[in-house]
Amino acid sequence: MPPSVIGVDSGVKHSHTIRMKITLQLQLVPSAEQKAVLLSTMERFNQAASFAAKAGFESGVFSQPSIHKLVYAEIRERFDLSAQMAVRAIGKAVEVFKRDKSKSPVFKTRGAVTYDERILSFKGLDKVSLWTLSGRMIVPLIYGEYQGQRFDRIKGQVDLVYRGGLFSLFATVDLPEKAPIEVKDFLGVDLGIVNLATDSDGNVHTGETVEKVRRRRHESRRSYQKTGTKSAKRRLKRMARREANFRRNENHRIANELVRLAKDTDRGIGLEDLKHIRERTTVRAKDRAKHSGWAFAQLQSFVCYKARLAGVPVVVVDARQTSRTCSACGHCEKANRKSQAEFACQHCGSSENADRNAARNVRDRANVKWLDLAASGDPGFENRAS
Repeated sequence: MPPSVIGVDSGVKHSHTIRMKITLQLQLVPSAEQKAVLLSTMERFNQAASFAAKAGFESGVFSQPSIHKLVYAEIRERFDLSAQMAVRAIGKAVEVFKRDKSKSPVFKTRGAVTYDERILSFKGLDKVSLWTLSGRMIVPLIYGEYQGQRFDRIKGQVDLVYRGGLFSLFATVDLPEKAPIEVKDFLGVDLGIVNLATDSDGNVHTGETVEKVRRRRHESRRSYQKTGTKSAKRRLKRMARREANFRRNENHRIANELVRLAKDTDRGIGLEDLKHIRERTTVRAKDRAKHSGWAFAQLQSFVCYKARLAGVPVVVVDARQTSRTCSACGHCEKANRKSQAEFACQHCGSSENADRNAARNVRDRANVKWLDLAASGDPGFENRAS
């Protein structure tokens, strides 16, 4: 077993503030008339972006200056966009070409529109002024407490997105990370199907509520799929969005609790490497829908970014055999895992909840990896542990 207290001091004073980027979502509340104007603006913008992409692709040029020279004047005239909107439309095509120059993209009619400070400005805390085909338009904003606490950090480009009948602004903000805490131990976390997350202290985040919601919506989906009407298909899309939002909220809640517990007890967080998790874990036939439907990576990403903001180091470890290895004596064999919930070591006789046993193995591996990183002599290892 690892020592109960592990202190690590890099011996380096940080001379600058480390920052990270997060994305805030702000909802627009346009009137019916404003909604129509915004949709028209999005459609015209994306037509212009597709036109720019086609012109650049056919001419074999892919950079902003080259495509700008080709199409800027024509975009202004043909699509009736402002100077800066024309530049942003060309920029959207260029961004795609940076990833793939093998084909000319055709953008969705109501795809995202990128605004910058020349064509969008915030008017206080509850309104935004943005350029449209009908000129500047002021639209009310609503958002939650989390976004409100970071609102004053919004700078630079903002994406206007239309999804599910709602308009949102997605803004990227820089936030300073807190200095890493002095780690005394690690909190290991085991991710699962029945229990979404179990930590090495034995705290369980059950998937019972999630499963009830999934089953209820699964039955509804089957009914609407049989109907097959346009109305039913719209309902299916709304249901998919609601289910995704529910999963996201649950993952936020679990991540917040894990990070809070780790910070309050001066511990880092040990997570499983999720690579090939779906292939390496087996489930009963009746659990396959749960297995394929849960957002493993999303939960891990939430834990990682929330931990960074809180100054809590995260270490990702190889999770192979954690469910078959005894956290008390280290003996590993398949027979140790008697059932989904029960672990009984065939060597030392130790009996434990299977998920908690796995979480303790994750904790032990995180402790070892942390000490290895500290011994490597890398002065910034606290910020790159994962």
